[in-house]
Amino acid sequence: MPRNNPPAQPPASAAVAAEPLRFGAVPEGAREIEVAVETPINIVYGNMPYAVMMASPSDLEDFVTGFSLTEGIVRGADEIRNVTVEPKDEGVIVTVELAPGRFREHLARRRNLSGRTSCGLCGVETIEEIPMADAAMRASRAVPASAVETALAALDKHQPLNRLTRAVHGAAWCDASGAILAAREDVGRHNALDKLIGARLRAGADASDGFLLVTSRASFEMVEKAAIFGAGTLVAISAPTSLAIERARHLGLTLAAVARRDGCIVFTGALAPEAETIAQ
Repeated sequence: MPRNNPPAQPPASAAVAAEPLRFGAVPEGAREIEVAVETPINIVYGNMPYAVMMASPSDLEDFVTGFSLTEGIVRGADEIRNVTVEPKDEGVIVTVELAPGRFREHLARRRNLSGRTSCGLCGVETIEEIPMADAAMRASRAVPASAVETALAALDKHQPLNRLTRAVHGAAWCDASGAILAAREDVGRHNALDKLIGARLRAGADASDGFLLVTSRASFEMVEKAAIFGAGTLVAISAPTSLAIERARHLGLTLAAVARRDGCIVFTGALAPEAETIAQ
């Protein structure tokens, strides 16, 4: 897929005037505080507007690549011919040029998705339209528990925007040892995961060589996106939903959640007790 020169994307944080207040103490007065920027991202395929997502205006080529995969619009990054990012006063327009055959198939689909922060299902008109991963795609992989511990300890270092604003989610791809190979941030948890998936797709990386770590809860959509990407293990900082557990079990995906530096809860599948190479 051709890559543009780095577009002049809006900043992901902005300084605003605010007054810190400590109860029972003398007011300190107003000062500048960095907050996360949330911007409408209009995703356009060819000349057809598809969705308006509220997102952080960074890593947008990664975002639309991952979004296109997890929405079922493309099967791989090679079906995206070009991405153009065009900042506007009212938001950002991201135009995606698809391979001709894929664009024709896209035109046959009907979808209405507008103005929702990072929601992966808003606008789907019937249950049958929900993108579904194939259970047959799941292969048995054993991620070492020690690798999850290593990744959790390093995660904060890969979240510069969250350290600055305390307002964004993160998603990371970790190898079998727990080293974080890539990470992306966004105000939306789905967006952060789509950005990460897009980054890995564009790098030509294999989804079988590690696991996903997300800072949000593990919802159905997060499990589905992980499985569509091809990951065998998803680790989440917060708790899972019932449907996420049910779906992960069906897909054969290992789901660990409520992950802290001293442990986690494994809801489906299993983590290897000792450091070892991920089984293929």
